[in-house]
Amino acid sequence: MPFKSEKLPTTRQDGRAPAEREFIDEEFDQAFEYARELLPALRSVELDKRLNGIFSFTPDGMPIMGQSPSVKGLWVAAAIWITHAGGVGKTMAEWMTSGQTEWDTRECDIARFEPHALQDRYIHLRSMQQYREVYDIVHPLEPATEPRNIRTTPFHTRLVELGAHFGESGGWERPRWFTVNEAAAPPTSLRTGWEALEWSPAAAAEHLGTRERAGIFDMSTFAKFEIRGKGALRFLQLIAANQMDRPVGTVTYSALLTHSAGIRCDVTIIRTDPERFLLITGGSTGSYDLSWIKAQSNMRSDVEFNDISDELCCIGLWGPRSREILAAITTDDVSNAAFPYLVVRKLTVNHVEVLAVRISYVGELGWELYCPADHGARFWDIVWEAGQEHGALAAGTTAQDSLRLEKGYRLWGADIHTEYNPLQAGLGFGVDLDKGDFIGRAALVDARSAGVRNRLRCMTLDDPSRIVMGKEPIWLDGKIAGYVTSAGIGYSIGQSIALGYLPVAGSKLGGRVEIEYFGERLPATLRSMPLFDPNNKRLRS
Repeated sequence: MPFKSEKLPTTRQDGRAPAEREFIDEEFDQAFEYARELLPALRSVELDKRLNGIFSFTPDGMPIMGQSPSVKGLWVAAAIWITHAGGVGKTMAEWMTSGQTEWDTRECDIARFEPHALQDRYIHLRSMQQYREVYDIVHPLEPATEPRNIRTTPFHTRLVELGAHFGESGGWERPRWFTVNEAAAPPTSLRTGWEALEWSPAAAAEHLGTRERAGIFDMSTFAKFEIRGKGALRFLQLIAANQMDRPVGTVTYSALLTHSAGIRCDVTIIRTDPERFLLITGGSTGSYDLSWIKAQSNMRSDVEFNDISDELCCIGLWGPRSREILAAITTDDVSNAAFPYLVVRKLTVNHVEVLAVRISYVGELGWELYCPADHGARFWDIVWEAGQEHGALAAGTTAQDSLRLEKGYRLWGADIHTEYNPLQAGLGFGVDLDKGDFIGRAALVDARSAGVRNRLRCMTLDDPSRIVMGKEPIWLDGKIAGYVTSAGIGYSIGQSIALGYLPVAGSKLGGRVEIEYFGERLPATLRSMPLFDPNNKRLRS
């Protein structure tokens, strides 16, 4: 039953710690007898200490660790289960003494919570769900039931009308797929069993429709940070591994690294003015990333940070017909000569000012189109209406994930995080070692000199009808050598794809591995990335 923290005493009582309750033998004895049946060695063991304590549950079921974002010098390690104590002690000691840890802490960091996740009702409802499900087998894609509709984009009503099936991420309602697209799915896309849960054949139709015509994606959940001031460029040169001193009107992909060269986050940075930049990162990690970025500024007065995430909405218009659709709604020149890849332009669309960014997370010609949120619903209608003449369809995150897998695009938190550096992840293009010093540069140079031992590899299952979900063991030469970081079906190429880190020695292209899925080892082949449009002709056309 729930026990609110404010009811806990502040001092020891009757020799017990504040979170310790009276030990009740009758409630323990039966469970201990069962334990003795499972572990006969316990029959001869005497218990020196018996403890009846209160479990701490958090909204996401993970511990709370790290330095408080609001109180410098206040370090927290809470909601720790005794089985985690050794690892938590090691990690906290590293964190407090050196500022970094051997193991990635993204799922435990106290700064990970968005503002809505700090509200009492949210904490209670989500923590109670974690308590109820703590020993349940929960599908990795199963969404939380409540509270929902905490954060919705300006397009939300339109998405509902199209039959969107929503998931939740960082409080945002995000369409996974649209039921209106199910009828167009190829028959080969059907699934059964565990992998069919929280999935729809509409995702296959949306994937193929984007590749063949155009997909319209709601990308408004991006976190968007304005970084401005006389020291803005100098600051970004410090925290970004790539070259930031580029002309106004360009967009740059970059990794932001820890001092040990781990990938703290990956971002796109738009230079809109000589002293103003727009940094774009994932919507579910916005507060987490902004907390780290601000911490690197060391309170410098020549840089200003503004979170403008709620001020702008965004449509991802991607696919071979996206240029025709965009040209139909603006008089501005959007030809490849006038608007090449990685360039940013301001367009006027039916009296709405749009910031158009020539970039794509699905590997197709297209743009991220940003406009003021108060014009969002109208802007969606304009793009949607123009798209219908060219066969465009609304597409969700499930299709987006399969599209990016075909291109080998990495997902932060799965394929990349602080335990891997850009050389291991194959993200050397997001680093410029010649630009001067930046956080993590020295460690990255050392890593390059030492040589890469583990590298992110792409695998395709020999049987393209088989599917893995992620985190499955990868067997190489009779031993478990890694695990799947992300996986899915590449509908354009007819292959089942998995990514994972493997030792460089023994994992050559064309080599053989096995991926263990529910006890069955599925044969797979190591392949080069990307699997689709390897020369990026479509992306740059």
